[in-house]
Amino acid sequence: MGFLEGLFWLTLNIYHEARSEPPIGQLAVAHVTLNRAIQNNWNIEEVVREPYQFSWIFQKKNYVPTEADAFMECLQSAMYALTSEDFTGGATFYHRQDLQPEWSDDLVYVAQYGVHKFYRD
Repeated sequence: MGFLEGLFWLTLNIYHEARSEPPIGQLAVAHVTLNRAIQNNWNIEEVVREPYQFSWIFQKKNYVPTEADAFMECLQSAMYALTSEDFTGGATFYHRQDLQPEWSDDLVYVAQYGVHKFYRD
């Protein structure tokens, strides 16, 4: 997978998971995606399309972004994530603050950015 394909999938993941988030929340989602890619030695598309890891992949039938301005903001967040250090402490998981999934009990809480709580193994 080339750079542009990876950038595209990273941007799509930010867009569908965190487009309404402030930049720090978008960036944190991007770093989770990148941390998983590094941890598993996968490309970004493999990380994003892994079954049941990111809700939009199995809930949406159409992945095409409909909000151009939001997509461009997410592209900026993706580019920044690719050129900045991870500030999430190696987070590889997150969930919305209004949820408490069982899997989060087995992980180390890192921080909250926007409306998402972030964790690592």
